Amino acid sequence: MLPSTGLDRLSAFSDGVFAVLITVLVLDLRPPELPTFKALLELWPTWLSYSVSYLFIAIVWANHHHLLRHAREATASLMWYNFAHLFSVSLLPLATAWMAVSELAPQPVAFYAAVFFLVNLTYILLIRELIDPMPE
Repeated sequence: MLPSTGLDRLSAFSDGVFAVLITVLVLDLRPPELPTFKALLELWPTWLSYSVSYLFIAIVWANHHHLLRHAREATASLMWYNFAHLFSVSLLPLATAWMAVSELAPQPVAFYAAVFFLVNLTYILLIRELIDPMPE
């Protein structure tokens, strides 16, 4: 048996976190109080927030999945960068819910944008950890 690099555990843990986040995201969806399509359409900020966040998490997961293929082993720094990335993604359900209930008010939208920025920043840190710079 070959010694484990720990990548399988890192990948499985990350996949689990992404799955839980998408599940948590959908738990904030509530049906309208009236059984009409008009009442459903009035919830458009919630549906828009949910749709954008779901798509963003799906894209982040796909990118994360492809990026981890470049890893040779789960080093301590890779694990901590990965935890930072997962933490930033874990803020999306909160940002989404706040933005939806506020009907796209400026402060929740700004927080949502800041979370997007943080997710991308932590992904760049993962890239820098995994992809060797081009030799000079």
